[in-house]
Amino acid sequence: MGERSKRDFYSRDARPIVGVIVVILILLAFYIGLLGVRGVQLIQDGSVVGIGLGVGVLILPFLGVWMAFTTVRAGIAHQRLGRRMREEGRELDVSDLPRRPSGRLERDAADELFATVKTEWEADPENWRNTYRIARAYDFAGDRSRAREMMKRAVAQEKVEHDGPSK
Repeated sequence: MGERSKRDFYSRDARPIVGVIVVILILLAFYIGLLGVRGVQLIQDGSVVGIGLGVGVLILPFLGVWMAFTTVRAGIAHQRLGRRMREEGRELDVSDLPRRPSGRLERDAADELFATVKTEWEADPENWRNTYRIARAYDFAGDRSRAREMMKRAVAQEKVEHDGPSK
């Protein structure tokens, strides 16, 4: 990816993606509403089994709302960090690395990228920028669980930098 195509990639219109997210959240709200109604109906049935199932079904909407909220909040935080990294010119450039037919980075290239970024991170693990970069390197290397863990850490570190240490 040349400089122009990178700029085009990062300046794409996000409205279609946001629109899809909004539609999914509306459908989720509808489904959660149906679950709530069904839970109340089961409780109104009056039988022990109906009440037990109704209470169980009423728990599901709360879990759904909590999961949707935390997922959207995390996505917004990750996008904010990514935007800051691009503005600072610190985003990982993988445009010249070899790729598999699926589009994923070749394993050796991803491992080499990870080793380089890991060295940076080990030099200053409390810097959210380094933590963000190692999270992205984990993702490119295919280790999604560590990528999520490090991205959460990067968000927390950036929050401390932005808001100051909590008392």
